[in-house]
Amino acid sequence: MPFVHISNGSNLDPRSVRSPFNTNGSYFDPGSAGSSPLSLISFWVNDVDRAHRSKSSVSIHGLLQLGITTTGSFGYKPYQNDDPGFRIYPDHSELTVTFQGIVTDNSEDNDGEIVMCLLGNTMLPYRYRDSTNPWDWVNEPGFVTQPPLIQDDQILLTVRYPKTFSLTKRGVYGVLKSLNPKTSEKYFDDVHISSSLSRSANYEFSSQELVSKACDPYPYKDGFTDTGLGVYKGDDFCLILERFTGQDPLTVVPNWKCNGTDGFCSRLGPFESDDSIRSTNGSFKGVRLSFQDVRCEESSVKGKNGKYTNVAGLIRVVPSYEDHYRVSQRTGLNNMTLSVEGKWESSSGQLCMIGCRGVVDRESNGCDSRICLYIPLSFSIKQRSIILGTISHVENGNPSNSSYFPLAFEKLIRPSELYDQYSGSKPYYMYSKIAKAGTVLEKNEPFSFGTVVKKSLLTFPKVEDADSFLAGLSMLSEDLTIHHPAVPDPSPKRFPRSELQIEILSIGPLFGHYWSLQNSSVTEEETPYRGKETYTERQLLLNVSAQIGLTGPEYSNFSDLFVEGLYHPLVGKLYLVGCRDVRASWNVLYESMDLEDGLDCLIEVVVSYPPTTTRWLVNPTVRISISSQRNEVDPLFFKPVKLQTVPIMYRAQREDILSRQGVEGILRILTLSVAIGCILSQLFYIRENSDSSPYVSIVMLAVQSVGYGIPLVTGAEAIFKKSKTYDDSSVLEKSQMIQVIDYTVKILVLVSFSLTLRLYQKVWRSRVRILTRAPLEPNRVPSDRRVFIVTTVVHVLGFVCVLMVHKVQPWLVELEEYSGLVQDFFLLPQVIGNLIWQIDCVPLRKLYFIGLTVIQLLPHVYDYVRSPIPNPYFCRRIRVCGPASRLLLENRGHFDSCNRSFTCGFCICSTEIGLREACAGG
Repeated sequence: MPFVHISNGSNLDPRSVRSPFNTNGSYFDPGSAGSSPLSLISFWVNDVDRAHRSKSSVSIHGLLQLGITTTGSFGYKPYQNDDPGFRIYPDHSELTVTFQGIVTDNSEDNDGEIVMCLLGNTMLPYRYRDSTNPWDWVNEPGFVTQPPLIQDDQILLTVRYPKTFSLTKRGVYGVLKSLNPKTSEKYFDDVHISSSLSRSANYEFSSQELVSKACDPYPYKDGFTDTGLGVYKGDDFCLILERFTGQDPLTVVPNWKCNGTDGFCSRLGPFESDDSIRSTNGSFKGVRLSFQDVRCEESSVKGKNGKYTNVAGLIRVVPSYEDHYRVSQRTGLNNMTLSVEGKWESSSGQLCMIGCRGVVDRESNGCDSRICLYIPLSFSIKQRSIILGTISHVENGNPSNSSYFPLAFEKLIRPSELYDQYSGSKPYYMYSKIAKAGTVLEKNEPFSFGTVVKKSLLTFPKVEDADSFLAGLSMLSEDLTIHHPAVPDPSPKRFPRSELQIEILSIGPLFGHYWSLQNSSVTEEETPYRGKETYTERQLLLNVSAQIGLTGPEYSNFSDLFVEGLYHPLVGKLYLVGCRDVRASWNVLYESMDLEDGLDCLIEVVVSYPPTTTRWLVNPTVRISISSQRNEVDPLFFKPVKLQTVPIMYRAQREDILSRQGVEGILRILTLSVAIGCILSQLFYIRENSDSSPYVSIVMLAVQSVGYGIPLVTGAEAIFKKSKTYDDSSVLEKSQMIQVIDYTVKILVLVSFSLTLRLYQKVWRSRVRILTRAPLEPNRVPSDRRVFIVTTVVHVLGFVCVLMVHKVQPWLVELEEYSGLVQDFFLLPQVIGNLIWQIDCVPLRKLYFIGLTVIQLLPHVYDYVRSPIPNPYFCRRIRVCGPASRLLLENRGHFDSCNRSFTCGFCICSTEIGLREACAGG
């Protein structure tokens, strides 16, 4: 609860209650101008002595915590085992006090109030007598762990609660004072407390006179009543209002239409502005409103058009530097809060309320604000708010008496919020930029041979066959929705990380998502080409509206884009016209004549989606281009933005991953079967040509045996190297087909290993037979000793050269990559042996060495044509950007400056763009 220090002339006295607030080693004076730290206080009741209660009082024990902070909220109760006292941390100082006393109900003497009187005990921070620097000890070493404290058990807390909770009796007021004499080191000035009752207290709607002052005649004629805006008029207004206001705060709209004086236009409505709000110069950037404690009650009194609903709540200003969720926990009342109460009738859909600023006295001073709020059902490119409203001054018949320009607020719609009672009320979208979007399509898609081929061979997201046409549109909307990291296209060597969000709001006749029980308003007869066997390309185009957001260091000043246009399913592109919110202070945009309700709508957007087919051959990334149609000298002009996302997955992600894994497994089975056939053919060849069998290099066979043996021991994949994202996807269970393929591959690897050993055995026995026939001529027997030495020297020199080229790359990783290169050049020992032995025979069958060579090259071809990542969403942290299947496959120069861990969910491991992003800190 916020507290205010009321000075009694002892500002400069060292006995001031102000706590030392540490900022980087020096004390901070919370009373200084422009300070962002907040003075907060919280109180909890620990125990109630019900056994000894009297008729009008009861004894209680409580715990109070107050302090100054920029990071805390004081919303969590301290541990009861902690001793009361003072603690100080960087940017946070707190004092905990334990209390005991009584709570009395003495309505006759206290105007219907409940009084709590408690005596407290704590350890106060010690203050020096030097009035200019009472907290000098904060500069001494060890002040955080052992601050100087002094015990005080003469602290009185008096709190008054109203018995009836209403608009004018909403506050809880109290005072924390010292019972020590002013000459005591423990004395401090009075601390006044203000708060509001919690949600558990019953609210009494008893301010009809004040409500009539603001809202009669009802509905009040404001800026929305005659605009034709469709608003919600159903029976669940309060449920919807509480849901929409409870999740996120309301955004304050700049007074861009104001044409008065600076003092008149720059005021934040009826609220008091701190330095952070005044520094916005009337644009109110980052300032929000939190609508708390919404209460509703059906009125027993009928209005002009039937019954109405009473609504009450609390509106609190959230400055830009504060966190909304922390502010929502506070209950304090001050000049940045409005206690509101009013009525809502379904006939008009307008919620009209009277607002009382801060602490309300008995004369209701400060109750001079009118709040009008709507929940729209109609949306367009210029109307994307799911809550709209204004706060204006109650002029008492004289508009010139208003001290501020009406303050507008709104809450932008999010497609994820379109469900429950709100969707059942049939919201809708009105397209107005389709003709301009058609111009964007014609400009960006001229007739060409490549376009014809693209339309003929590739398939892009489209309306699939489903239970209903609306269900197909909903699934297409999911495919077109994007929430992915993005990088510039083309990407520079270094770039910061950005996030791209494309939220589809409506597509065709469907608004939001399809809920079969809530979208009965749109019938199948409203779909123009459903059920046709043939249709023109123009009929395939779908109207689309969306919201595009960019977050990142380069786009901090780039507001969200409201877009609408056409989706072309034959080429997978969105052709859109965009509007961005450029509303600023009145002295910047009041004279702008080419804006549409404060929006810059001279923007063109083109979004290209990857095909659903051939995704193994095409890198599945989304590309977006955003360009301004203004002249470069125009202050609203911006340079074209071109981005490319990381690989995406459509709805059939699971099936696609499993099908790709299955296809790769089948390829392993086929290649291993061919390899077995080649080895068998060599065995038959040796049996028929026994004279050439001794000249088969044993080193070559050893290399092949190791290549087949390692997968049997370590579980690694043979021939094709499986992507790590398969095994790392804990949410994807292996199907039975995949398990059968894995077992088949292991069996074939074992057969290949056994046949290679059998070939090795035959070659060794043939050499033994030669040595047995001519024991005195051992030189006639081929020896692999020199072959092994030469082969080893060649590979060692090659590995050293690789390390010299890639100095930053870990040598163990290079060794892993180079082992694949050794297997690829398995014929090298045989070539060296042929040169050393000077043979005139053919030891290897053509089918054997040609077939195995093709098998070794096949993974390179497959890795080159396939898409880099089968599943970009699930993978563990890896040490480098992702080792390739073979060293020759990639240009390892991209890895020179990347040698740290990162999550590969944002890494395109086999493409240049992903390598750069990973190295840039992704």
